[in-house]
Amino acid sequence: MSPFASPIDFSRARHYYEGSLFQIYLFKKELKMMATYTFEEKDSFIVLGIGTELKSDYTDYAGMNKEKEDFWRAVEQDGRLDTLKAVAANDYIFAVNEAVNQKMMYYAGVMTEASVPEEHRVIQFPKGPYLVVRGEGKSADELSGMLTGIAFGQALPATDQYAYVGGPNATVEMGERDGSVYGEMWVPVVEK
Repeated sequence: MSPFASPIDFSRARHYYEGSLFQIYLFKKELKMMATYTFEEKDSFIVLGIGTELKSDYTDYAGMNKEKEDFWRAVEQDGRLDTLKAVAANDYIFAVNEAVNQKMMYYAGVMTEASVPEEHRVIQFPKGPYLVVRGEGKSADELSGMLTGIAFGQALPATDQYAYVGGPNATVEMGERDGSVYGEMWVPVVEK
């Protein structure tokens, strides 16, 4: 059995522990993608999101990914994403997963103090420790899938210091460079 539980086939991994910072460098040889993760403190922050309910079972990765891709295509085509970008405090685009009233919700969002006329949700992220996975991919979808796989398939199972106990988590698209999309995944955690 592979030591990697994520859906991505990694060709090489190197682990090291340095003080209270645990990092892992992961490489996907044929795509030349790289990701690292750390645990760090973050202040609380708010994301304004426009969302959809995911109907697929949480173990149906293909079904959930299709729903997410369809949602992104819709908010890009109908202008809702542009509406969010117009009130954003920075250039970051958030893809937020959150359980709300026994439903799995998924949002396109931005950091802002403003509001939008469309139906929206103000998503509060708590102050505290976060798993932060940094990486880059050929597209936003590829980046999101890679960061999610590393966060939940590698980093969280590998740590004995932190645990994810729920709450919103987000993939943050931060920009483009050299033909790649780069960003981070932010997952709130608690000390074990």
